[in-house]
Amino acid sequence: MVGLGRQGDVDDRAGGAGSGVVTQLLRALPCVLIGFGLVFDLTTPPSFTGSPFFSAAPLVAAPLLTLRGAALIGVLASLAVFALHIYHGTSWEVAALTELATVVTVSGLAILINRVVRRSGERLASAREIAEAAQRAVLPTPAERIAGLSVSARYEAAQADAFIGGDLYAVQDTPYGVRLAVGDVRGKGLGAVEAVAVVLGAFREAAETEPTLEGVAQRLERALAREGARRDSLDAVEGFTTCVLGEIPAGAGMLRLLNRGHPEPLLLHANGELAVLASAEPALPLGMGELGGWPDAAQEWAFPAGTTLLLFTDGLTEARNLAGDFYDPADRLRGRIFPGPQELLGALSSDVRRHTGGGATDDMALLAVGRPGRGQPKRRRTVPVVRREGSA
Repeated sequence: MVGLGRQGDVDDRAGGAGSGVVTQLLRALPCVLIGFGLVFDLTTPPSFTGSPFFSAAPLVAAPLLTLRGAALIGVLASLAVFALHIYHGTSWEVAALTELATVVTVSGLAILINRVVRRSGERLASAREIAEAAQRAVLPTPAERIAGLSVSARYEAAQADAFIGGDLYAVQDTPYGVRLAVGDVRGKGLGAVEAVAVVLGAFREAAETEPTLEGVAQRLERALAREGARRDSLDAVEGFTTCVLGEIPAGAGMLRLLNRGHPEPLLLHANGELAVLASAEPALPLGMGELGGWPDAAQEWAFPAGTTLLLFTDGLTEARNLAGDFYDPADRLRGRIFPGPQELLGALSSDVRRHTGGGATDDMALLAVGRPGRGQPKRRRTVPVVRREGSA
């Protein structure tokens, strides 16, 4: 079993540092090309020329440097060509003038390319800011402490530069205790995001007013059916949402879960033991009520001090390595001890990246809720994962 802990964070920092070095090398490449062109022209017979290197330098600079930097590279490349022909005494020959005109023209095109790339980058940055704002609005980061419980949540999109998709989570302090939801909407794109908004909106309202989890589930079912009939973008026939609803009553030392076709949550104990919270009866996902079903029934489990509840979407369990092996969170976490929910999710995310080699095919939402035990620290950011004695 691969250990979880600090190494993943070290790998991330090393990867970030390596990326910065590569960026600096790329930005230096235009100057290297000009220098190489000068050396090539001066050390080869007159029939050979470094013109291709001088023409390439502005084009390489266009997407990598600022407008001023790209213009400066163009000027340097043109001056290098002019100086070489003066040195060789060929400055007024037709071939020399043609070569200089070519480099000047390419430099002008490089400036134009730079402007186009910069404008595209500004639009992308604007789109990214909008996506971040949408994520904060739809999936706000929960507080670290809610009604005496420690809470941590993460959303990791499979697609680069994507911030939100069809996975969801919510935690809310209600008159009936802390209620939570983790779910996965079928499909991708804006339709899935709309369904996420519908489910979360219905959950936040129902969690405050419905006395039972069964009532909350039925409210979500009706909300999806209602909105599916109203909106073409929501698939009213084939659309569905897998979901786990949870309830942790204040001071009761127990929790209730209602699973609608979702991956089974895990309960991590303070001594490293782990329990899979499997439903006694399978249930259809939300949005499939018309296909048949049976009454919802929440199940109860002990939730003593020092334990942590982990909920996740199938982006975690369906993460595969190069050999095609799926990630098994129960196997990877059994026998491990974590200072708190935040450290658990940090170590878990790093371990999934190691398992997949950094790639992912599906979004992943993670939610961890811990009941602090007596003597446990409230915040420990740098403590590595502890291996339990005798664990594999």
